[in-house]
Amino acid sequence: MFNRDMAGPTRFEEYSEKYKDLFFMTRRDGILEVRMHTHGGPLQFDWMAQTAYGNVWSDVGRDPENEVMILTGTGDLWQIGNPEVWTTKFMDWPNSRKLDFYHESLRMIENMIYCIGIPTIGAINGTGSHWQLGTLCDITICAEGTEFFDAHYLGGVPPGDGIVLALQNILGTKKAAYYAYTGMNINAQAALDLGLVSEVLPREKLLPRAWELAEMIMQAPPRSVRKLTHPIVSRSWKKALANDQGLQLTHQLYDMAIDEEGIHERLMNIKERFQRND
Repeated sequence: MFNRDMAGPTRFEEYSEKYKDLFFMTRRDGILEVRMHTHGGPLQFDWMAQTAYGNVWSDVGRDPENEVMILTGTGDLWQIGNPEVWTTKFMDWPNSRKLDFYHESLRMIENMIYCIGIPTIGAINGTGSHWQLGTLCDITICAEGTEFFDAHYLGGVPPGDGIVLALQNILGTKKAAYYAYTGMNINAQAALDLGLVSEVLPREKLLPRAWELAEMIMQAPPRSVRKLTHPIVSRSWKKALANDQGLQLTHQLYDMAIDEEGIHERLMNIKERFQRND
């Protein structure tokens, strides 16, 4: 006999508990808020977080009770990069782990676009790594003082994790190349002017505004309008991921696999720059 519990989606009560050490989740009237964190502070990125991303997007996307998703961070930082995860050079990793890393890196972004079929709002609460996740959302707003930059090239790594992909598709080819090579900061006002975000707000008003936008989206009847508008507005991301993300990530990981020096020390220098700018 067909078992709906076995074949059906994971319930909110289950996956919100499963991911609670990385993502605080609250849901009200169909609006799901996913807040990244580590011990109640900004999320400190590591390999467990990278693996969890692809899985959480799948669980969130399969739950029919989710109507709109808000993605945000904790405190005054979006996410903290952690150079310590690179103390072992990538070329010294077991081949099986390198392959896992490739697929986990893809799922981190692809599952957000391919698995979540509802309107999404990125509320970027401050400067931090992997900010492309916020710009992949249908609507992106950010807090005053937020700065966007890609440190890959300055850190001696080809930029293939999705940040340049986001820049290329939002800013265009020439501007994306400029920011990729120079690592120049894009402050909140410049991000607004360039179209990287749609609104800039004081940090204390950011999340209330995200909920206001989500509630506005929920007002559109019937439900099918929301469900079928999201594929239209996210179509360009699906094409960009299919066309370019695998190639870009492969170039990054190939270089890392032949890098005898390793990137840890270079990333520590980038971390110092980030702390000076904080």
